[in-house]
Amino acid sequence: MMASMKEMADAILKRINDLAVPVKIMHVCGSHEHTIMEHGIRSLLPPEIEIVAGPGCPVCVVPSREIDECLQLVEKGVTVTTFGDMLRVPGSNGSLAEAKAEGADVRVVYGIPNAVEIAEKIDNDVVFMSAGFETTAPATASELLKKPPENFSIISCHRLIPPALDFLINSGETNLNALIQPGHVCTILGTEPFEKFSTEYGIPQAVAGFNPLDILMSVYMILRQIDRGEPRIDNEYKRAVRTEGNVIGKEMMDEVFHVESREWRGFPKIPDSVLEVNDEFSQWNAREKYDIEVKDVTEAPKGCICGPILRGLAKPY
Repeated sequence: MMASMKEMADAILKRINDLAVPVKIMHVCGSHEHTIMEHGIRSLLPPEIEIVAGPGCPVCVVPSREIDECLQLVEKGVTVTTFGDMLRVPGSNGSLAEAKAEGADVRVVYGIPNAVEIAEKIDNDVVFMSAGFETTAPATASELLKKPPENFSIISCHRLIPPALDFLINSGETNLNALIQPGHVCTILGTEPFEKFSTEYGIPQAVAGFNPLDILMSVYMILRQIDRGEPRIDNEYKRAVRTEGNVIGKEMMDEVFHVESREWRGFPKIPDSVLEVNDEFSQWNAREKYDIEVKDVTEAPKGCICGPILRGLAKPY
């Protein structure tokens, strides 16, 4: 008879308790945080095991300046399309939700194909706020490779996880001991780009899926590495993640985007950490098409603590 989820969880937790040592584990995924909070994972673990959030939410990492860019487009009469969870993210002087309430044509879409469909149906110019990590960047690249309508373009807010982690580790402020790597991102990138964190910095790692057993198993894998003195990256999410990742997806990203240095919300400029549209696709790059210029924003909006949370210095209760 197959064991129940509770029986499997109990078995993993017993192994965790047997190997428990003081350790600060950072996960790098908003979906992981959702699972951890929803299922009370932190309350199940021994007190010496701490799990903190990292820069893994593609909404939270978008800085005020990029919200301001979209608000400038709204002022120019452009139809701005975006994911629903971007609406209330604050810029330096308001949000897309506030602009929408005041009559601006801001539309929520489920992805870039929906935004292209809108552009095909209306006469107005349409811009898609293209947010997300390596997970969503291939979908954006795929649409631009199809040569969408002339009245369509994107603002690329795509960011790269490995450079952000490298920045955090070298900053020394978080004092993390181990990493749970994001399953969605690793589905595209594979595990190879993360190996350096174990080989160069001696950090134990595990790629995790998204149910509570995935999270618990990844914690056990990390503790097992610590116990054996063998830091590496274990792939707990083998049902979706391969060592080499999604080769076709990565090729499309390389064809459409190049890497630049830019700030993240709560971070200074992180070297080689964002994707910008290549020159040959510039007709679909809204920054160039509309000659967008906004001021850099150095201070977080009042009440915003995304920065400390994304750096593992505060917990998102």
